[in-house]
Amino acid sequence: MTSKKRFKHMLPSVRQRKARSKKPGTAPGTIEHIGERHLDEIKITVYDYDEADFQELPIDQIQKVQPYLDAPSKTWIKVNGLHDTEKLKSIWNYFELHPLIQEDIVNTSQRPKVESYDNCIFFVLRMLTYSGDEKKLKTEQISIVLGQNYVMSFQETDEDYFKPIMDRLTVEGSRIRKLNTDYLTYALLDAVVDHYYNIIEHIADDIETLEDELLEEPDEHLLEQIHQIRREIIYFRKSVWPLRDAINSTIRDESKFISSNTKIFLRDVYDHMVQVIDNIENYRDLILGLHDMYMSFVSNRMNEVMKVLTIIATIFIPLTFIAGIYGMNFDPEISPYNMPELSWYWGYPASLGVMGIVAIIMVIYFKRKGWF
Repeated sequence: MTSKKRFKHMLPSVRQRKARSKKPGTAPGTIEHIGERHLDEIKITVYDYDEADFQELPIDQIQKVQPYLDAPSKTWIKVNGLHDTEKLKSIWNYFELHPLIQEDIVNTSQRPKVESYDNCIFFVLRMLTYSGDEKKLKTEQISIVLGQNYVMSFQETDEDYFKPIMDRLTVEGSRIRKLNTDYLTYALLDAVVDHYYNIIEHIADDIETLEDELLEEPDEHLLEQIHQIRREIIYFRKSVWPLRDAINSTIRDESKFISSNTKIFLRDVYDHMVQVIDNIENYRDLILGLHDMYMSFVSNRMNEVMKVLTIIATIFIPLTFIAGIYGMNFDPEISPYNMPELSWYWGYPASLGVMGIVAIIMVIYFKRKGWF
């Protein structure tokens, strides 16, 4: 595969991540879905719980959540699908969310961040999964709104990333059911970060496999895989680095929505983020090292080829010199300088013999020098 074809082959993974951007000059708070449509219709699921009770029910209208909001229990509203902005507006207006929050939820190209408002705290995360066969990261934006006694989460798809949390909610007397919704928010953040560890393990395995293949037999397709993994690592770093700063600011800032007890758990998420980023930096150095190793192998292979060609050319230099002298074809009857070998009966085989002896002597000399 030529370098031009290989470059075209690698482009789609970059293009897939480029979402359609807003038009320049659009007013802040303009609601426009930017991204792909993954579901036929938006799904709304309510999880209402307290220490003694747990309920899970799908709803078609957000107004049906009011009895749970009026009760002393805690409520998690999970929304899957972001393409139907009219239906989403009914949810946002019901909870009086700021227009900028509404805009960021449907603009799926947002960087991870945390923003505080009078009636809620808004989180933007990137859920990442790794495809080992394609060696590509798949990304999805997840938005979380923490309000007074409720949590709302917005996903592009209906993937069960938070199934472990749902399972914990069904356990009577569990910590997540005892504590407030800020702890549920922490659990959602922690679930996203846990997926980052899975990606790190997959990338580590791929790098180890690449290194073994590279040491065994360097090949052009390995360079393509090195560039692919390197690009995914860069995108991985870009997707998670802002979240570390966002969580750190959440821990430092005072908020009526997050208790001091929950901030202790958020510190643990922050520590995990630091570990993830450290691993990303290490693997980025490793993949760059593999690239340098591949280029060294190619350079050494080229040097070996050039050495052989140089030795062959060097051996033929004196042979060409001898053949050139006796190939001048001066007529001995005309030229005042007689070349007796030209009219000698054994001249031709003698010259070939001299050439062979010179070549053998040079080969022996090169061998003793260790040049090949």
